[in-house]
Parts: sequence; C-alpha cells; structure tokens
Amino acid sequence: MKKIKLYIVTSLMGSMALLNSCNSFLDTKPEDYFTTVNYYQNEGQLEAALNAVYSALGDYRLYGRQMIRMGLDADDAFYNVTNTQHGVRIYDVVATDDWIGDFWSTCYMGINRANTLLANMDNSSNIGLEAKNRVRGEALFLRSYFYFLLVSNFGPIPYITEPTAEVNIPQTPPKEVYQNIIADMEVAESLVLPIREIGHGGRVSKSAVRGVLARVNLYMAGNPVKDETRYSEARKWAKMVIDDTDAAHALNPDFSQIFINYASDEYDVAESIWEIEFWGNHQDSYREGGQIGVYNGIRYVGGDPNYGRSEGQINATGALWEKYEAPGQLTSPDLRRDWTIAPFSVSGNPAVETPRSIEQIYQRNNGKFRRRNYEVVLPRDGQYSPINFPVLRFSDVLLMFAEADNYVNKGPSVDAYLAVNRVRRRGYGFPDDIQAPGVDLAGLDQADFLEELQDERSRELAFEILRKGDLVRWGIFMKKMTAARDHIEQAGLTSSYEHALRYFRNASARDVIWPIPAYERGMNPELKQNIGW
Repeated sequence: MKKIKLYIVTSLMGSMALLNSCNSFLDTKPEDYFTTVNYYQNEGQLEAALNAVYSALGDYRLYGRQMIRMGLDADDAFYNVTNTQHGVRIYDVVATDDWIGDFWSTCYMGINRANTLLANMDNSSNIGLEAKNRVRGEALFLRSYFYFLLVSNFGPIPYITEPTAEVNIPQTPPKEVYQNIIADMEVAESLVLPIREIGHGGRVSKSAVRGVLARVNLYMAGNPVKDETRYSEARKWAKMVIDDTDAAHALNPDFSQIFINYASDEYDVAESIWEIEFWGNHQDSYREGGQIGVYNGIRYVGGDPNYGRSEGQINATGALWEKYEAPGQLTSPDLRRDWTIAPFSVSGNPAVETPRSIEQIYQRNNGKFRRRNYEVVLPRDGQYSPINFPVLRFSDVLLMFAEADNYVNKGPSVDAYLAVNRVRRRGYGFPDDIQAPGVDLAGLDQADFLEELQDERSRELAFEILRKGDLVRWGIFMKKMTAARDHIEQAGLTSSYEHALRYFRNASARDVIWPIPAYERGMNPELKQNIGW
C-alpha cells in the first residue's frame, strides 16, 4: 500500500468545498462550510490541500494517461495505433488539439491549487512552524515543477504566483520563467525533508528537489535559452545528490527490479528518488489508479484476468534498438535492452508469451511497465493499474552530472567517467564500483563523450518521457527524428509501418514546442502564438 493517498480537495480560484450539512433546518451558516478564511486551521487540512496539488500530477491529462502518449519519447518510440490519423500522438499537432489544451489546463490547475495553499496556509497560528515549512517547501516545488512542464513544452507562458480570477495575463519570457523556477526550488530545498526521513519516493524530498534542479539547470543551459552558465549549477545540484551520505543513493543492482517495484508497490529510495503515485484497481471505493502499463505496456487483450490487459500503444524504434550492443542478435550483453524493449508478444487465454524474431524489431512494445505477475492488487483491472511512474531516478542524476561536468571542464573528468560508467556497468550486470573493461567509457574528447552520453541516456531512460526534452535542449531534435524516419525507409518497411513513418514524417522544426492552445488564446487575448503555429 502506498505511503501517501492523494485525495483531492477543491481549491481552484480560492474556493473550498461546500459539504451542505448543518445542525438544524434554520441554521444560516453550516459548520462545515469551508472558505479560504476558515479552512486552513489544522495540519490535516493543510495536508489535504497539499495532496490536492500532488493529485494534479497523477491526473489522466498528465502522468496518469495522456502524457505517456504525447510524442515525448521522440525518436526512441512511435505511437503504434494504425488508424490514428491526427493529433499530438503522431506529431500532427494543431492549436486546437484537445490533449495539448488538457496538458496546459491541468498544469495550471496544479499551479492554482499551490497558489491557493501558499496564500492561505498562515491563516492559523495553531499549526506548528515545522509542519508549515515542510508543506510550504513541497508546494513551492510542485508549483515550480508544473511551470517547468509548461515552459519546456510551450516556451513563453503566463507566470502567476497568487490566486487570481484575472485572465488577461501576458506571457513571461522563458529565461525569466526558468529563473523563477530555480529561485523557488532553491527555497524549497531548504524546507522539505530528507528522503530517508520520508521513507518513500512519493513525496518531494531534498534529493528530489536537488535532482530536478540539476535537470532544470540543464534545460536552461541548452536550447532555446542557452544560458551556459547554468551547467555549473546543474553539476553542483547533481553532485549534492551523489555525495549525500545520509540519503545513501545507489543503483539497484538489478535494472529490471526498478520497474517491478513500481508495479508491486515497493519503494527503493536509493534508486527511485521521485515517482508519481498510483494505487488500487478502481474496483472498490478508492479511485487512485493510473493507466501506466495499460496503454504503454506489452500488448495483451486476450482476456486472462491474471495477466493484466494492455493496449500496447508505444513501440520501440530501430533507432533505439541499435543503440544497444549486438543489435543483430536476439540477446544483448546490455541487459537493459530486453527489459526496456519487450522481447515477446502475448496472446491467448490463459496468456502465453511468444518470443519475437530478430526481424520483428518494430513490433516490440515498451517493456518497462509490465503488469503480469508484478501487480499485487488483484484482480487486475482492464483499464487501471497501480503502477507508479518514475520522474527522477539516481541513474539519471549520475548521467546529468556527467553531462554537466563534461561541459564545465571542457571534456570528461575522472568523476564524469565514473558517473556514466556506474550506469553502464549496472546495465551489463556488473557491480557499479568495479572497473569493467569493454563496458567502461574512456579516452573520449568533449564532443565524443557528449554523443556517447546522449545515447546512454536513451539506453537507460527510454520510455520515461524524457527524450524529446533532451533532444530539444541539445539542439538535435529534427536530426534524430529524421534519422529514425530514415531507418524505417532504408530497412524497406515503408508499407508495413506506414503508421510509424507518419509519426516521423509529421515532425517538423516547429515541434520543438507546442502551440499555445487556441481555447486559452480565446480566453486571454494577451497570449501570443508561438512561431510556426
């Protein structure tokens, strides 16, 4: 069972829940009528309001369902539904796209809930300072994270830090938004609890804030802002995570176990620093399941309730497959490949797994979020799963450190090599503290190290919806999307995989960011459309 349950309380635009009960028919003021003036009176109410901010992340319009199918895997994957002709899922984006609008509005829903909480949490003197500081830190960080999702996907956006009903709010330039995000996250880092004190990755911890600060600084250092002074900050924050002996972060020696844990309601805070929480199977009074594995798992629609149904809508590309060692063989010495890219198909009732052939590269689903045998909540629901989604893992922190260090030192230092080689060794099944000749990187200049690290991030983090953001900040989005398209065409797969080709042929230079949603522009005439849209 999860350590945190995310019950939603209504906190939009400064309103609170009206529960409509009273002591007598003539009462004019029900005792349980809550407003922002009388609500935040105890720690439980504060916690409920904070949980409402968290819950926006797990909403079906973000990590709960849609975000895992919005092209954010870029060249590592494609949307494997043959009859989909339009939409962000296949890079056929328009300003009226419902999913783009949903992403925008749900992020602002989370921001508005955080703003309401931050503006009213000091209403009562009955709540201790320690509790208030922790909640303040988590709310500040979460608000900043919603802004990070927005600015990295839309560019200039309205930046709002107070509850308001005003809609005519102009956009703030991306550099200023990033500066505000970083400033608030740095405050949050001083207020939130250490991860070992929390005991799980479902809440924001010091390690989570530090690791995400490394990510945000890398984004600000890259395209389109290109404030290269931020590389040293990214290096600093990543190193703080690595060097924190109390947190004791370490790589799980078994790559597959990381993802089994997400399905099994198990926490490993050494590896998994921050994850979006889901719970239950939607077959009782709780409705906190997500759809991780249901849409982005290994396809199975055969009816065996013990296996776990999946639409299997996300498939690996040949471009991803060939980044792993031994692409011409059914097994790779890099053990990550055959967990990340499913090596079998599933059919029948009871379910039967059938190995894929070497010719079936493009028929292989995302294998990371497997439902069978791992979900502990039974029966397995056909539409919802309890599988958590990783936002920040320790391996990502190591790779971010190596990337930033390579830039700061104008070439990889001993520490940069150690960081990336720890990740590589684990991938090959070796202990991360023992040299592994033939696996360890060595002798590379700055450019070659960066190129190898870019591929290493795919090998390690594929299907964790980080790839598009990485390609954009590196300035190679179209280069890699074109290369993935060419791989399909050169392999002679144009007739069989027209839907995969459509995904890559639709991508263009303007897709580095999404359009400002048309509905929002209709509501707010101050919003200017992004170039190309």
